[in-house]
Amino acid sequence: MSSKYIGLMSGTSLDGIDAALIDVDEGNNVQFVSSVSAAIPAELKADILQLCSTSDGEIELLGRTDREIARVFANAALQLCNAAKLDPKDITAIGSHGQTVRHRPPDSTRHHTQAFTLQIGDPNTIAEISGITTVADFRRRDIAAAGQGAPLVPAFHAAVFASQTEDRVILNIGGMANISLLQKSGDVIGFDTGPGNVLMDSWINTSLNQDFDRDGNWAASGTSNDALLQHLLNTDFYRQTGPKSTGREQFNLQTILDTLEKFPPIAPKDVQATLLELTARSICDAIEKASANRAPVFLCGGGSANLALRKRIAELLPKRSVADTQQLGIPPDWVEAVAFAWLAKQTLSNLPGNIPAVTGAKGPRILGAIYPA
Repeated sequence: MSSKYIGLMSGTSLDGIDAALIDVDEGNNVQFVSSVSAAIPAELKADILQLCSTSDGEIELLGRTDREIARVFANAALQLCNAAKLDPKDITAIGSHGQTVRHRPPDSTRHHTQAFTLQIGDPNTIAEISGITTVADFRRRDIAAAGQGAPLVPAFHAAVFASQTEDRVILNIGGMANISLLQKSGDVIGFDTGPGNVLMDSWINTSLNQDFDRDGNWAASGTSNDALLQHLLNTDFYRQTGPKSTGREQFNLQTILDTLEKFPPIAPKDVQATLLELTARSICDAIEKASANRAPVFLCGGGSANLALRKRIAELLPKRSVADTQQLGIPPDWVEAVAFAWLAKQTLSNLPGNIPAVTGAKGPRILGAIYPA
């Protein structure tokens, strides 16, 4: 007897809500079944971006946006049920990541008792509209246990992508990028490497009023500025060892604008080329330090569709094969949504969803809260 779960994911890039349907059999084998993507209305996206930085009237805006994005989440789940010709009652649970609006993990300046992470998308509203039991708020229990609260996907990567015959690196490129080194011994290393799409998306949006750089074509038309690149790489985060995680609080449009003030004018397309090089370098440097044995790399996340970025990563890792998770059975665009469907299954099964060696938590923890249908 198998069970069906839906995962809902809205990442740092705010490029839409991914809804993925999985089937989990009695042996805990995960099969990807179906997926849909739902747009985030422009006004709602603007409200979310406003919440990502401090402003007046935050609590009122937070309350409204929390419920509004929950409605979009719930409708995405119902759209997926309809596309898969399933009744909502056929779904055991939804695993909703929510939309991160603030991530302040413990670091050298912030003790774990002062750390917090906040994802909005009211799970009460999701359960009420969808009629499906909803599991949400996955990150805060790990934070409470002195962890980073992120990345959580390495636990899922280990469950479905690990091999007993070779080490593998799973590279997730969303708004931020993270890696999971899955060792054939069963050990897992994972952490955020820094920006994924977030800086490139922010720059093309402010420069050309486009949401993202399709295939990396604009970046490919420019030339990376070495002085700017070296300045951007001289960031403490890249020198830190894991566990570590990050977000828009550290990597954002203002970061770019403040840095550019220190340089003579640089052509916008060359800034984009530099941001792509920064993303590729920071990712590949992290992979090389974490995995010295030339383990193959499998990409997932929206950034895997950026052909220029993908090409540059392959160039920087000439002794490794670089493919994507389609080869491992799950399309790269849907891995994160599937991961949160799987995390919902873990929660309902009273099983942990974190890896302490990855997040730095005191121990394994059952993550998330359950909101019955």
